[in-house]
Amino acid sequence: MTSATTSPASPATPRRALLADPGYQAFVILRTAFTVAPILFGLDKFANLLVDWPAYLAPWINDIVPGSAQAAMYAVGVIEVVAGIAVGLAPRFGAWLVAGWLAGIIVNLLTIPDYYDIALRDFGLLLAAVALARLAERYHGKRQD
Repeated sequence: MTSATTSPASPATPRRALLADPGYQAFVILRTAFTVAPILFGLDKFANLLVDWPAYLAPWINDIVPGSAQAAMYAVGVIEVVAGIAVGLAPRFGAWLVAGWLAGIIVNLLTIPDYYDIALRDFGLLLAAVALARLAERYHGKRQD
């Protein structure tokens, strides 16, 4: 009597296949970046270690928000931390939140002379956030922990 032995698929096999997928790798890279960066930049709005953040607020926006430019940056910091957490927990939603937030930042920067280069950089980030949202449609929930 001969028996054919088939080994059950190892749980590591699907994980390895997923980790070898370049699309999934891009998803993980972008998800990590758009989780960490907004949280760090948001926290820095309270410390101003990286830059003097109130200088990046367009005068017309400063005129319509209550309080000082620094107080507005505190609100911005909270929103950015929340956006980063949203990307980490729910990238299909959080990536669109970050993309929308970046669109607002771009509008703000385009109305300040000499900040066009930063607006262009943020446009690139907006495109990356949209790419993350699209990748999240495919890969979120397939992560093998």
